[in-house]
Amino acid sequence: MVLPVHDRNPLRRTPVVTWTLIAVNVAVFVLATPLLTSVGGMSTPTPAALCQQERFFDHYGAIPKELLDNRQLPQAPTGAVAAVDPERGTVACATNRPTQRPPFEKSPALSVLTAMFLHGGWLHLLGNMLFLLVFGNNVEDRMGRLPFLVFYLVCGYAAAYGYSALTGPSTTTLIGASGAIAGVLGAYLVTFPRARVLSLLTFLFFLPVWLPAWVVLGSWFLLQYAYFSGVGVAAGGDVAYGAHVVGFVVGALIALPFVRRLRAPAHHRL
Repeated sequence: MVLPVHDRNPLRRTPVVTWTLIAVNVAVFVLATPLLTSVGGMSTPTPAALCQQERFFDHYGAIPKELLDNRQLPQAPTGAVAAVDPERGTVACATNRPTQRPPFEKSPALSVLTAMFLHGGWLHLLGNMLFLLVFGNNVEDRMGRLPFLVFYLVCGYAAAYGYSALTGPSTTTLIGASGAIAGVLGAYLVTFPRARVLSLLTFLFFLPVWLPAWVVLGSWFLLQYAYFSGVGVAAGGDVAYGAHVVGFVVGALIALPFVRRLRAPAHHRL
């Protein structure tokens, strides 16, 4: 509903970590997911390519059941095609037999880290990177580079495990940086609630307006919570809104005790 594109909030230092995170996310997307970046998604992927992509996401994505059990699922996609239905346009990918070992070794805890740098498409990637670019630089500026990196990763882990605890032992793969970025948004809200943010009102033909951060981020959080709680009707059923909610709350709670120090006036600003 409200798409932020720029904030009026001067910096004291170059946001090296924020830019590096964005660069790594883009590089991983382009290099590791060629199926999603080929010809802008206009070419029709082969069944074999689809099954290889499913195996890749299962290997490096986070699966709630694995996180809760701290154990890899006994069955996983092998990357081979099991069946193709031309009439329905569906593809069934093969998995290993119950008596066989999975086709790859996986650490559930480490999969949360790798999942933070995977995205399911250009819109998924660019949307996350836009929010990180607009709000991450100021949070990094006030926290410091290394503390901000640790904070980012902690929020990502909290979002993944919190979502798993809330939804139960699901076997749906979680990918994306949105849980960690939601934590950054929570920290920004409690630290700079009155900062002015240039936003596009998508429901008014992308009309640009300046809004306070508490309106932009507060409405974003309420929308995520509404979809997660079932009040709203989500446009995409594959979005882990619960991870956004958990990440946002954790980020705000971590920053809240340090708000006075984080808001300390800066004498030298970029």
